[in-house]
Amino acid sequence: MNNIRNLAIIAHVDHGKTTLIDNMLKQSGTFRDNQQVDERVMDSNELEKERGITILAKCTSIHYEDYKLNIVDTPGHADFGGEVERVLSMVDGVVLLVDASEGPMPQTKFVLSKALKLGLRPIVVINKVDRPDSRIDEVLNEIFDLFAALDATEEQLDFPVLYAVGRDGWAVTDLKDERTDLTPLFQLIIKHIPQPNVDRTAPFSMLATILNYDPYVGRILIGKVYAGTAKVNLNVKSMNLNGELIESTKLTKLFGFKGIERIPLTEIEAGDIIAIAGVEKATVSDTICDASVTIPLKSTPIDPPTMAITIGVNDSPFAGQEGTKVTSRMILDRLKREAETNVAITLSINEQGESFEVGGRGELQLGVLIETMRREGFELSVSRPRVLFKRDENNGLLEPIEEVVVDVDENYSGVVVEKLSQRKGELKDMRPSGGNKIRIIFHVPSRSLIGYQGEFRNDTRGTGVLSRLFHSYQEYRGEIEGRRNGVLISNCDGETTAYAIWNLEDRGTMFIPPKTKVYEGMIIGEHNRDNDLEVNAVRGKKLTNMRASGTDENIVLTPPREITLEEVISYIDRDELVEVTPKNIRIRKKHLNPHDRKKSSRKEDV
Repeated sequence: MNNIRNLAIIAHVDHGKTTLIDNMLKQSGTFRDNQQVDERVMDSNELEKERGITILAKCTSIHYEDYKLNIVDTPGHADFGGEVERVLSMVDGVVLLVDASEGPMPQTKFVLSKALKLGLRPIVVINKVDRPDSRIDEVLNEIFDLFAALDATEEQLDFPVLYAVGRDGWAVTDLKDERTDLTPLFQLIIKHIPQPNVDRTAPFSMLATILNYDPYVGRILIGKVYAGTAKVNLNVKSMNLNGELIESTKLTKLFGFKGIERIPLTEIEAGDIIAIAGVEKATVSDTICDASVTIPLKSTPIDPPTMAITIGVNDSPFAGQEGTKVTSRMILDRLKREAETNVAITLSINEQGESFEVGGRGELQLGVLIETMRREGFELSVSRPRVLFKRDENNGLLEPIEEVVVDVDENYSGVVVEKLSQRKGELKDMRPSGGNKIRIIFHVPSRSLIGYQGEFRNDTRGTGVLSRLFHSYQEYRGEIEGRRNGVLISNCDGETTAYAIWNLEDRGTMFIPPKTKVYEGMIIGEHNRDNDLEVNAVRGKKLTNMRASGTDENIVLTPPREITLEEVISYIDRDELVEVTPKNIRIRKKHLNPHDRKKSSRKEDV
């Protein structure tokens, strides 16, 4: 126990967390010299590899000299905050990684505030110090200011600092030192992070923090052992946060971590982070303990979801043609499984039992869930996200407000300030942030940020960086103007032609290329004006025009506008849906028939 150190590495998205852990694994001798290892080995999930972000918290264990370092790689996105909060309850210290150019960002603030509230003393690593636009001294001052703003104690404010390039595998205490390897980081972790404060003589007790599934052993609960020891086949019970019994069972398998692999153990002891199998009903935040224990371990409360979408069966004319899981029963079972393992997600069923409301932290988290499901073979219809409001004690309406931090070139700062002000945003700070960049901080209603990411990218020509973080619930700020442009709606079924799309280009921006199958009521583009327009995108040239009938291939078209899944979900209006299948993402009207749409709009106007 004395030679165990439990720590989490926390940082904003893309500040180099997972890459640093890669090099710690390599330099500690975890991998053989000839072993083939993926880049960002901790990002094992397919979506994590594609997007270059960490979605799921993961544990690894490194043996350095006589010490065992249990390291947890945490997500940097606030959308996956449920993971961060649970993970920090397992560790005794954190390594805060900050980019030498960008400095502390919203998600840095988010995870650091959670760590400081738990009384953890961070080690600060300023990473990517080799960047040509690095501003090391300024960033260090910004980190100190952030600690002070988050009410850090005197002890927490006295944090040690290292300078590093995680990609190249070196860290130093002084920039004049020789840059060889990560030894200074390993030594500082052993010296600065305390050993686990646990009681080895008390009856066995552990807190479940992460829930995984294994195809061979079933449900696996990962957590920290707070007291006692346990062996395979020990009789244990599970309690929830209120101390109510969930089940009594046996520990059929025990696992520790070595590098990125789980290894079977015969005995586990207090202070270690371990995995257990054999528990059927207990889940995250539950205590697994000896039968004599009566008081459950405390768990960190989770911030509530701020956004919800409605997921239902796909009922378009193309339903069932591309997916294998299409029934509401299959969708519900999958969502229940997700809600069980992901505490940041909530699930409720509508009165008819055919559609399901899923609450989460933001468009990214909900988009990742839908993308995962479509890759598993599901067909879904997804509504526009809606914000979850609250009532105060006087029955006044409260809405979630987010802190938005924008880094943009000076030329684009005007349009960003104008757009966020139109969306009821409140300007909090505006200052230079190195080079020709301006950092702008706004407090903006969550609902007005739905669909803004794509607009922001266009306004800043792809050079701006926008980060957002839940701030608080505040008084409702009134109506906010929605999407300004109408859409182009297909008025018939068929396959689009280049000739028809070419004729429609002056009406708006197309979302689909030629030779795409469409149906009546499907949205195929954005109108130049504010009204919806029904169009024919499948008509070809008249066959009587013999001289021109073969020249379709000579038409030069503007490439269609590509939109990501998260952008599509936030782009649609209240009377529209996203049709998600394993092969396609389509946008459609809820009511495909134009007469039904008119009837529905009349009812809403009444």
